[in-house]
Amino acid sequence: MATVSSSWPNVNPNPDSTSGSDSDSTFISHRDRRDDTESLDSFSSMSLNSEEPNRNSDRIPDSNGDVDINQSPISPNLPATPPPSLLHLSFNQDHACFAVGTDRGFRILNCDPFREIFRRDFDRGGGVAVVEMLFRCNILALVGGGPDPQYPPNKVMIWDDHQSRCIGELSFRSDVRAVRLRRDRIIVVLEQKIFVYNFSDLKLMHQIETIANPKGLCAVSQGVGSMVLVCPGLQKGQVRIEHYASKRTKFVMAHDSRIACFALTQDGHLLATASSKGTLVRIFNTVDGTLRQEVRRGADRAEIYSLAFSSSAQWLAVSSDKGTVHVFGLKVNPGAQVKDTPRIASDTSRSPSSPSSSLSLFKGVLPKYFSSEWSVAQFRLVEGTQYIAAFGHQKNTVVILGMDGSFYRCQFDPVNGGEMSQLEYHNCLKPPSVF
Repeated sequence: MATVSSSWPNVNPNPDSTSGSDSDSTFISHRDRRDDTESLDSFSSMSLNSEEPNRNSDRIPDSNGDVDINQSPISPNLPATPPPSLLHLSFNQDHACFAVGTDRGFRILNCDPFREIFRRDFDRGGGVAVVEMLFRCNILALVGGGPDPQYPPNKVMIWDDHQSRCIGELSFRSDVRAVRLRRDRIIVVLEQKIFVYNFSDLKLMHQIETIANPKGLCAVSQGVGSMVLVCPGLQKGQVRIEHYASKRTKFVMAHDSRIACFALTQDGHLLATASSKGTLVRIFNTVDGTLRQEVRRGADRAEIYSLAFSSSAQWLAVSSDKGTVHVFGLKVNPGAQVKDTPRIASDTSRSPSSPSSSLSLFKGVLPKYFSSEWSVAQFRLVEGTQYIAAFGHQKNTVVILGMDGSFYRCQFDPVNGGEMSQLEYHNCLKPPSVF
């Protein structure tokens, strides 16, 4: 049975989950930590909890010792070293920042304006395959990876950047595929199991069995209050939706083929899914599992790399191995999703409909392809590179990150659509400045 130390901060737990036994988690430890959790940089402020942590907790010695890191850019007097290899890219919860895992450590960068906030390059090993942010606070979740991992790939390391060291860890019997964070929960994704922990004391709240999930697919709502979690079900093409406030579980057969990617709106009311075919993207209501809209990326098979809703759920961005990022207009009304029997909004003035084929009048007679809804806007990239996309904080902008280190910020015309215009380009491995 896992053991928990009392030195962990109190993080406003939300007791809406059910408990379960931890058969795969072999050991949990907490390390000495500071009592404050603040923003990663000076222009934003966030803490995990407004409650005052226990400042009288015994300090637990770090059996592994402090991690030696370089917290500043390489001195110009030293010989130039080749750029690191990218192992991981991910946006934070509101898409204002993104995290980069490399074979030497990790970096946190701001999207708008583009700049590197900080980097941590380790002296020994250094490979970090998962970097999960919690908005802009100083707590991160790290998982080692690459040819020379900094940490074992079966451990989730809780990093406090105020101390520039790990303050806790979760160990498992198999490799960790992904980690998701909320202010009140830590979600750890293994190949065929998901564990949900309370953030305040790392108590196991729930465990879920899934079909083989090598990509670590899992999405969790970030809105204040009730948590919605989505993961693969136990059948091919099935997704499982957990509503923790009402303690309800919903299974949806989203596709005939294997689930390749999915995304939730911030409030957890809408779910977008794509299969291994990569031709269609479907949008579901998470309350009753009904299909609200279906859009078509293309006719050829493709591997979908990312799906992302805009903050208003007015738009959906899709990236794939075809080298094109698509933006679709959504018809659903997010305000109606809280009802048990939501409806599609009749007022479509809030966004243009995705273009349909000119043969859509023959819907039901010709094959379904001819009545498909297509993307409103597109941005062409180098085919073969893995890209992820999200909506920027400026109106009608999209931020695109590539595993080659590329950073694009683009703008689309919400009325006329068509090709997006490129606003800026950078290489996140060679940022213009470091703070």
